[in-house]
Amino acid sequence: MAKIIKPHERLSIIKQTISKKKSQQDLQKEGYLTISFRHLDKTQGNSLYEWEQNIQLAHTIEVLAGYCNDTVLNQTDGKKFTIYGNFPPPEKTDFFFPKHIPEDAEWARIHINGLQCVVGHIVNNVFYIVFLDGSHKFWKSKLKNT
Repeated sequence: MAKIIKPHERLSIIKQTISKKKSQQDLQKEGYLTISFRHLDKTQGNSLYEWEQNIQLAHTIEVLAGYCNDTVLNQTDGKKFTIYGNFPPPEKTDFFFPKHIPEDAEWARIHINGLQCVVGHIVNNVFYIVFLDGSHKFWKSKLKNT
């Protein structure tokens, strides 16, 4: 026989809603990927306006929003989301190391679509976008399966 809950023993809808909300501390503990444009370098790669004109910006934001729903560790697969560590050697890149980026930055990229990549560096769970690389020139490699 199921126990009947008396009205004074029930949680109000307001209390139920409040108990389901996450606190700021809960969000910090999750360690989900966070995106920052703080280190965006507007002198190299493509601009946000170029990606908007080529109808890539909205798709890029959708992809990045998806990555923000999990931790860096769970998503780093070496294919779509790769952490390189060091900046590529000069013969492997068309980019130069920006002066406003820490020397010990952990460089990474998120593949968006086709050749388009978002390149940046990671500190804890924050991915700082540095370049929009529409031609995959940040870390040049031989094309596979061509």
